[in-house]
Amino acid sequence: MYLKKILWAVAILGLLVCGFVVYQIYSAIFSPNTQFNNEEAYVYIPSDAIFTDVRTSLEPLLKDLSSFEAVARRKGYTTNVKPGKYALKKGMNNNEIINTLRSANLPVRVSFNNQESLPALAGRIAEQIEADSLSLLQAFNDPAFLKASHFDEDGKLGMYLPNTYEFFWNTSAEGFRERMWTEYDRFWNEERRKKAENLGLTPNEVTALAAIVQKETVKADERPRVAGVYLNRVKQGMLLQADPTVIYAIKKETGNYDTIIKRVLYRDLEMDSPYNTYKYAGIPPGPITMPDISSIDAVLNPEKHDYLYFVADVSNFGYHIFAKTLAQHNRNKVQYTRWLNEQKVLR
Repeated sequence: MYLKKILWAVAILGLLVCGFVVYQIYSAIFSPNTQFNNEEAYVYIPSDAIFTDVRTSLEPLLKDLSSFEAVARRKGYTTNVKPGKYALKKGMNNNEIINTLRSANLPVRVSFNNQESLPALAGRIAEQIEADSLSLLQAFNDPAFLKASHFDEDGKLGMYLPNTYEFFWNTSAEGFRERMWTEYDRFWNEERRKKAENLGLTPNEVTALAAIVQKETVKADERPRVAGVYLNRVKQGMLLQADPTVIYAIKKETGNYDTIIKRVLYRDLEMDSPYNTYKYAGIPPGPITMPDISSIDAVLNPEKHDYLYFVADVSNFGYHIFAKTLAQHNRNKVQYTRWLNEQKVLR
């Protein structure tokens, strides 16, 4: 009888111990383990991260780091860390957290606008994905890639179409470049290439001309008219005489693309640069900025007219006054020159 009581006591104690162990395991796996107040917290895991790096990143976000580590080891995550951007939701348990970190890499929206140089683009993109600006710039300038994609030193800026794209945060520099090449190739479909051919231009020349249009007017609805002016000049063998190209030539010469030049001076027009369209005929050898798609399509679908000149309209800022003759243009230009002088815009 006494032995039976001991056996029952041992059995009950064993059950209690087992129950406690099961409870502990259950709690470690399924109890909420977040301590942030927002509905979501984002975790960025670099490509070369190991589990200790993940642990450090999660430390301020979790109540019990030890239980997380225990479950991570049980599920094999500690030796299989995945890079990327992940969203942890308030109240998640360790099981849910680990499942998220293993399979729910979130895309990020990457945007860039009208950059004037590849270093500027590299800096902009490095703010949005894991790749740093140096690796991006090296990828952009890779001679083997440029040769394979048929871009030269002047034209390579035109491969990058300003827009908003989805990438995984851990995209490499080469991955970003290859995606941009794919987007460029997709954009220059058969229809657009045919329109360029009908204008007697290559896609690179269209992009270079579109970059001038982009700089000349911020009004998308005016771009086809401005494009028509420059195409008329090209057809007639006239100098383009576009001030933005002179400004770009100055920036390229000095290497300072942050320079602000509001007024082109007569001495600037003598600058010896293939981008100086007051000195050299035809379209510049490459784009002076990354033109919007609207500017490229404006060149491919220009307004048909006989205008050869235009000047800023100070009575309707952002738009321009157009002229068919130099005499008309000189009369129109008086109002703009007077306004510049009144505003004391000297440079």
